[in-house]
Amino acid sequence: MAQQTEDTFLGIDVSKTALDLARWGQKEVKQFANDADGIAAMVEMLSSETAVTLIVVEASGGFERAMVTELAAASLPIVVVNPTRVRNFARAKGQLAKTDKIDARMIADFGQAIRPEVRPLGSVEQQLIKALVTRRRQLIDMQTAEKNRRTSINPELLPRLQNHLDWLAAELAEIEEELNDWIAQNVHWREKRAGLESVPGVGEITAFTLLAELPELGTLSRQKIAALVGLAPFNRDSGRFRGRRHIFGGRSDVRSVLYMAALSGIRFNPVLKAFYDRLVAKGKLFKVAITACMRKLLTILNAIVRDETTWQTT
Repeated sequence: MAQQTEDTFLGIDVSKTALDLARWGQKEVKQFANDADGIAAMVEMLSSETAVTLIVVEASGGFERAMVTELAAASLPIVVVNPTRVRNFARAKGQLAKTDKIDARMIADFGQAIRPEVRPLGSVEQQLIKALVTRRRQLIDMQTAEKNRRTSINPELLPRLQNHLDWLAAELAEIEEELNDWIAQNVHWREKRAGLESVPGVGEITAFTLLAELPELGTLSRQKIAALVGLAPFNRDSGRFRGRRHIFGGRSDVRSVLYMAALSGIRFNPVLKAFYDRLVAKGKLFKVAITACMRKLLTILNAIVRDETTWQTT
């Protein structure tokens, strides 16, 4: 690809073995291997460009991580987007066919049309904490699946299943110890964790997840942080019709831990309990009331991190 002097929007389709790079407005798609050499070649080529405006890549189960890290390290404007956004964009354009090259071009089109905001990557430590939290969640899922198999598995295989459960428990303990060690080494994370866990209902797993998955906590308004997590209610109105308000999108892993924290909070947190009781007294359904409590809890946590303080009931 020759150097360009005009704005350049690039889309990259990622697979386990390949990176397909498309430029908005052009049919050519250049392919690189998804390994150290291929990524280095891509970075070298893009670093020579004179006007790279935006590079967009879909989140691809971690296959994009090494490439994104290297592009960001080269000060290139890379942004990772939810693949659902790109698929919805493609459907809106009537694009139903799907190949790696078509996907790369569509991602470039999405970048030029939508122009998602580029956010700086977290530090190496931040990315490690996020990876540890993700791995812990995967192990919990495996542990739950194995426990559910105990009633249906052949009795002869129960010892093997128990061995696997024992291994999973040991791995979980090791990961949680490593998370505690990393956070303890950084005064900023240590203070943020203390502030988060000072709120009744918020435990270490909620704190770990918020530190890893929601680095924006404390930097945005309550409306923006709620929308980012997917807890902001959106209208569904048309003409005289007034539909129910719904939440959608956002960061599901953060919502999951906030849900569990809110369940605990409506029992042990006096502010959340009073808030929940008022909603129920007004006839609100459980789902509506608990979602409102999640949103209120997020607002409290956002303020605590912003103000570098701890839980106050007055």
